[in-house]
Amino acid sequence: MTKRMILAVMAGLWLSAAPVLAHHTFSADFDSNKPVTLNGTITKVQWTNPHVYTFINVKDDQGKMKNWKVEMGSPTDLGKEGWTRNSLKVGNMVTVKGWQGIKQNNLANADSVTLSTGKTLSAASSYHESATAGTSGTRTPPKTDKY
Repeated sequence: MTKRMILAVMAGLWLSAAPVLAHHTFSADFDSNKPVTLNGTITKVQWTNPHVYTFINVKDDQGKMKNWKVEMGSPTDLGKEGWTRNSLKVGNMVTVKGWQGIKQNNLANADSVTLSTGKTLSAASSYHESATAGTSGTRTPPKTDKY
C-alpha cells in the first residue's frame, strides 16, 4: 500500500511538471546578440499553441533561397496585438525583425512583422519576457544582419 501511494504521488508530480518543461525560455533557442531582418514570401503558417510559426522563403547574401522557420507568440497573445488567423497568408511578402536561432541558422524568433499592406504588428516575442526577467536586451532588435 505504501509503495502504491508513493508511486501515485511521484506520477502526479511528474505529470504536473510536464507542461512547465514543454515551454522554453528565449535564451534556450535564440541569441539576443544575433538580430536579423528577414524579407521574404510566406510558404506556410502554423496557427497553434504554444507558438504560431510562419515559414518564409528568404534569399541570402549569395542569392540562394533559404526557408526560415519564424517563431511568434501564442495565438492569444497575437490576438491581443491585433492579429487574426488570416493576417498571414501563403504567398504574401513580409518583413520580420527578430533574433536568430542558436543551433539552427534558419530559425528566428520574431519581434515584429511588417505585412504586405505596410502594417507592422508586434509578434509577442518571448524575448520581452526574458528581458523583464532581468536578462540583457532592448525592446527592439538593434542593427541587424539582413537576409
